[in-house]
Amino acid sequence: MPKNTYNINSFFAGVGGFDVAFERQGFSTTLLCEINPFCNQILDRHWPHVKKVGDINIIKSDDIPQSNVWCGGFPCQDISVARGASARLGLKGTRSGLFYRFAELIEAEKPEVVIIENVAGLFTSNKGRDFGVILQTLSSLGYAVAWRLLNSRYFGVPQSRTRVYLCCWRNNPQKALSVMFDKKGAVKPQNERIDFITEDNARNTYPKVPKVAYCLAASSGRHTGTDWSRTYVVCRNGVRRLSPVESERLQGFPDNWTLPSEELINDENINTLRYTAIGNAVSVPVVEWVAKKVKKQLGSKLKENDLADDIMSYHDLKKSKWSDVELNNIDFTDTTKTYKWERGGLVWHNRFIECNIPPTPSEIVNSSLSNLIEKKQNNPVYFLSPNAAEGILRRVDSQNRSLFAPLRIALEKLSSQNNK
Repeated sequence: MPKNTYNINSFFAGVGGFDVAFERQGFSTTLLCEINPFCNQILDRHWPHVKKVGDINIIKSDDIPQSNVWCGGFPCQDISVARGASARLGLKGTRSGLFYRFAELIEAEKPEVVIIENVAGLFTSNKGRDFGVILQTLSSLGYAVAWRLLNSRYFGVPQSRTRVYLCCWRNNPQKALSVMFDKKGAVKPQNERIDFITEDNARNTYPKVPKVAYCLAASSGRHTGTDWSRTYVVCRNGVRRLSPVESERLQGFPDNWTLPSEELINDENINTLRYTAIGNAVSVPVVEWVAKKVKKQLGSKLKENDLADDIMSYHDLKKSKWSDVELNNIDFTDTTKTYKWERGGLVWHNRFIECNIPPTPSEIVNSSLSNLIEKKQNNPVYFLSPNAAEGILRRVDSQNRSLFAPLRIALEKLSSQNNK
């Protein structure tokens, strides 16, 4: 490959969020592995000439192109806390358990860098044992594993979305640290929750939205009035949910990124397919922050110094202590044990260090939700019915929640139509 040209292989690729981010930093995508048919239509549209594989279980390591970086957000459905009454199977589930197949391929091909993203519930899945297994597995393959909990709202998109990111660097803890941590430390945000109920760019004009959106979920195109924790847009003529384009913007994608081929645009299920794909995607600006730092370290000649001294140069880690117990001596199959993981840390040579670090970079990138909102969106499919408005208010009141004030007023006005 040409000098200073880096490639990525993308597993569990979704609609290509990792690839958009890394390509913005000059990388080239050489493999896309994704099983979902709709997502593959999107990948085919944007990367028609890149090699694609559907099922990670059938790909052979010999068929994987050589690449500096592997990226993967293995399925979170068995780990996520947003599963209602369903049990969290964790890595025992058929979907999230695909991590083990991913690890087999990593062991066979030994890429220099592996970047992994997953839901914050990874820390607590199976009482913290699943995260321990992941760290144990990757460490045993010769990787230094640095991890952080990061929130998209501080990286340039106005969506509160916390996700766990891991940078696994083969035989180099200094480089893994340099990607996930900033030496001068993370910014500690203040009054985070107030932005959900404070109007963005308050003025006597429509549409009206709060400063920060709730986390986008892999949701249906329909609305039943059962979910108050979605972000709604208050318009002169009613209340609506976010459109697919607005959702794409909240994840950092270009407009209409998830529109498939022309013959499927009028499919009655297209909005559900788009919302689901967008909700399962990574936030592009966060991954781009990671990609920029990975690129810098790929091009550096950072040598292995004394790791203890190097850690002392990181503001958020210098007061932390290495664990007394080696990682490979912990039996994470013991179901009687519970493990609590901090929001950031490093594993190297079976020892680990942790810190309770804010989910922010050293310099917060501000963004505005109102700037992402379509000003003339009047498609009736996105607007709430009086029944839906009534359902949202009922749930809000039963749970003693506070709503964005203009939204509360608009929902009450809309729900009152049921009494006429």
